[in-house]
This record gives sequence, structure tokens and C-alpha cells, in this order.
Amino acid sequence: MFGKNMCSKIFVVIFAVALVVGFSSMADAAKINVGALNDMTGATSDVGKDYALGIAEAIHYVNDNGGVNGKEIKLYQFDYGYRVPEALTKYKLFKRLKCVAILGWGTGDTEALSPTITKDKIPYVSASYSAHLTDPKKTPYNLFFATDYSTNARAAITAWFDKKWPKHKDYGKRKPRFLCSYMFASPYCSAPIKAIKDQAEILGFDIGPDQSVSLFAIDTKSQILAMKDFKPDLVWHGNTTMSVAATVRDAYSLGLGADHIVNNWGFDENLPKLAGKASEGVMGVAVCAFFGEDVPMMDKVVAYAKKYNPGVPMEKRLNHTVQGWGDVLILWEALKRADKAGGLSGENILKNGFETMKDYDIGLGAAPVNFTATDHRVSGTVPIYEIKDGKFQIVEKVDLKSRWPEKWANEWLGW
Repeated sequence: MFGKNMCSKIFVVIFAVALVVGFSSMADAAKINVGALNDMTGATSDVGKDYALGIAEAIHYVNDNGGVNGKEIKLYQFDYGYRVPEALTKYKLFKRLKCVAILGWGTGDTEALSPTITKDKIPYVSASYSAHLTDPKKTPYNLFFATDYSTNARAAITAWFDKKWPKHKDYGKRKPRFLCSYMFASPYCSAPIKAIKDQAEILGFDIGPDQSVSLFAIDTKSQILAMKDFKPDLVWHGNTTMSVAATVRDAYSLGLGADHIVNNWGFDENLPKLAGKASEGVMGVAVCAFFGEDVPMMDKVVAYAKKYNPGVPMEKRLNHTVQGWGDVLILWEALKRADKAGGLSGENILKNGFETMKDYDIGLGAAPVNFTATDHRVSGTVPIYEIKDGKFQIVEKVDLKSRWPEKWANEWLGW
């Protein structure tokens, strides 16, 4: 599936049709329709293809293990090419198909759909971890299993400040210098920028000019030269892996001399492969374990990858498969709880499903999930990793909720 034909229209049609047909493990049981939007051919397909595989494989696992109290989930999964208009069209289709919930993808389309989702009361479990979607007063039906982008960004810059800055030759002589590199026009990339700059101010950084880097970028030398004028000690990367790797490579070759921290969609098993020596020491966010790590439920993730997509080598699978499982597992649990508590209306799935989860452990190396009627941030603790010899090593688990309790409770929700 990851060969030359992966992005062809023929593949996408076959993939979508195969999924729409549904899964036959409970052919005679009642079915529950669930929609899924994925990016297999668009601007974020470098990470989206793997996530899409994880969604489909996890639904197979759900149905093999009783479905929703004996009811099979029928998945309608489509590639929308990271195009917001196409997402809006597919959402209307999901409504006609009477999908009880939707597994979404990007920040731009998820945020654009949010008012409609709220009005329609359809739970929307996305791969967009935008903090804008975590305040249930504004976006009650938007949910995800992971720590949000803003929390992740605050944790990443804090971990660097805690662990790397004290070892710098200029520590104690001046403020650390910081800037952001991301695609300005992308809602995903820009979602945590306000939060990370706020955290930089809290920690006492000098903040330099942002640099716009396309999600499609393969040459970022002009942006690196602009960064050199500011002489940053630290650069935040908000793009996906392909363009992050290009930026880190060019920073290395041009002698920028800065450290790098990366959002979760740019920090995966492909980064050291694509960036090589330039990735050494790069720090980043991982909202779950990397593919194949020894954590609870990973044996199921690997087994179902082998069973349903044997043509994809295991060494090419990414932690984004695991992220797909994370969103499916919280939706599954919410559906089971709601079904037992009165049925699968959207409001019941939210109130008697998701919002009853307290320290719910899905495994996968993810944070225990917490949702309340007033706060949809799953956790205030984020593990930050560093690439050492091409491998991912834990640097620090930053507990923002405990470290800044007043700001966590009163200021940071929803941005």
C-alpha cells in the first residue's frame, strides 16, 4: 500500500469501496454506521496514510471483539485529499448514512465543521488535536484521545528550557532566543502558535520572527538564512514530517546552530530516516507509543497490521497507526457506555459515553483519558522525546497542570 501506486486514484477508490462494504464478523447483527475522513493523497498524506490504516485496522479489532455490545460497526472511510470543501460534502453524506459518529482528520476542516457538528449533535473524534476544540462550552461534540497541540507545544518548550538551556554556554548571561517555523496558512500548523509564544514569555525567552514553510517544502534554505539573522537557540516546527525533515536538514547544512522541537505530526519514525544526522538531538511530542513498542495493546496493533495490510512492511509503519487506534478505542468505549445507558443518540454518546471517562486507560502508551462536562482536555502531562542514535528516548514528562495550576484551570482552556 505504500508503494508507487499508493496515491493513485485507483487505489483510493478500491480502498474506500473495500471499507464501505463493511466488516463481516457479525454479519447477522445490527450495524452501527461510523464515518471516517482521512488524507491519503493531500498535503498531510505523509502522515495521514498511516493513520488511515490504523483506523481501519482498529475497527476490525472492535468488531472481532464484540462490537458495540454485540452490534457491528460499519465504517465508511473516504480520502478527502485535505480539502475543506470535500470534507463538508462528505459530512453531508455521513448524515444521510445516519452515522452515529465521525472519525475526522484535519484542523481546517474539523474547525470549519464544528458549528454544524454542535448543531447536529454528532460526536466528531478527530486527528486534529487543536486546543480550540477542547472547551465544551464552545465545541462540545469535538473530541480526541490525545493531549492537545497547545498543551504539547507548551510542554515541549518547557522540557527544552528545563533540560537543554542550563547546559548552554550562554546560560545565565542572556535570555534564550526562540522562533517558530510552520505553514502560516495551515490551521493545523498555526493552531498552537499563540500558546507556545505565551509559554516562551512565561519562561523568559526572546521571541524572533516566524518563518513560513510550506507543508510541501523540500528546500527551506531561504527560511534558514532568515533565521540566522536572529540567531535562535531553539526552533519550533509545526509542520508534518516531510517538510520538518527538509527544514532540519537545511538548518544542519547551513550551520544554524539551533536546537529543534517538533509537534507530534512531524515527529515520527520517518524523521530520522529522512533527516539523517541532522535529526540527532531533535526533541518532539509523541501522544502515544511508537509503532511496535512494548506497551499494553501494541500486540493487537501489530497483529492487525500484519493481518489486514500484510503488504506494508512492519518497519515502514509509524506511530500514526497507533494514533488511529487511540481515537477508535475511545469512540468504542463511549458507544458501549452510551448504548447501555439509553441508546446511541449524539447527546447520549457525549454525556453518558465520553463525559463519563475518568482516568480511562486505553493502553498504547497514551495518557489516561479524562473528559468532563466543562473540560475536554484529556491530560495535563506530556512526554517529550529526543532522537538519539536514530532512536526515540524520553527526556521529560512535563506536568503543566501541576506546575501552573491556576493558568491550567483558569486561562489555557480552548486556546
